[in-house]
Amino acid sequence: MEYELWYWDGIPGRGEFVRLALEGAGIPYVERARGPDVDDNALVDDMARDRPHPPFAPPYLVAGQLTIAQTANILLFLGPRLKLVPDDEASRLWAHQLQLTIADLVTEIHDSHHPIASGLYYEEQKEEAARRAADLTAERLPKFLGYFEAVLERNPDSDAYAVGAALSYVDLSLFQIVAGLRYAFPKAMRRLAPGHPRLLALHDLVAAEPRIAAYLASRRRLAFNQSGIFRHYAALDQ
Repeated sequence: MEYELWYWDGIPGRGEFVRLALEGAGIPYVERARGPDVDDNALVDDMARDRPHPPFAPPYLVAGQLTIAQTANILLFLGPRLKLVPDDEASRLWAHQLQLTIADLVTEIHDSHHPIASGLYYEEQKEEAARRAADLTAERLPKFLGYFEAVLERNPDSDAYAVGAALSYVDLSLFQIVAGLRYAFPKAMRRLAPGHPRLLALHDLVAAEPRIAAYLASRRRLAFNQSGIFRHYAALDQ
C-alpha cells in the first residue's frame, strides 16, 4: 500500500508525528504537498475533493480508499500495520490514550504563542502569550512531563519504552515533544531536565535508532522554525 501524507510544506507541525512513525518503520511514503511545483492551494484543493469522509484539516493520510485525519487517529491506524504497537487490544488502547494526551500537550504548546487567536500574528498577542507561556513552563510542562516520566517508570515490559517491550509510535512522538520543547523553551527545559531522566533518555534512544538517525540527517527532516507549533521566542522562555 502506498501512503500519501498531506501536510503544510515547510513546517514539521503535527505532520511530523506521522512522519516519524513512517520513517521509524522504514515505510515509503509520498509527501503530496511538498515539491517545487506544489503549493498550499494543492493541499486545500485536495481537502475539498468529493471524499465520503473529508478531513477538516491536515495532517491527513491517504491509504488506498481511506482518508484518515487527526494525528492520533492516523497513528491508531498505522500502529498495528507498521508494528509500532503491541498486538493486544489493551496495549493498543493504552498507546492511543497516551497519544491523545500528547495531542493535548501539543495544543497547549501551540497556544503559548497564540493564546488569543491562530489568525493573529504572535506580535499582536505578545502580552497574552507571555502570561500563557509563563503558566506553561511553570505549571503545565511539569505536570505533563512528570506524567510521561511516570509512564516510563511504570511500564512492566521495559525500562526504556512507554508501551510494551519495543519501540512504539508513542516513543517516537515523545521524542518529538522533547526535541521541540528544547528548541522552543531551552531555558525551561534545562531547568526541568533533572526531574525527567527517563524521558530524556528515551529521546536519546529514539534519536540513535538507525532509521531515525538516518531520517534526522536527511533533507526530509524539516527544521523547527517560527511558523510551526514549536517556536522559540526568547521573551516566552523564562
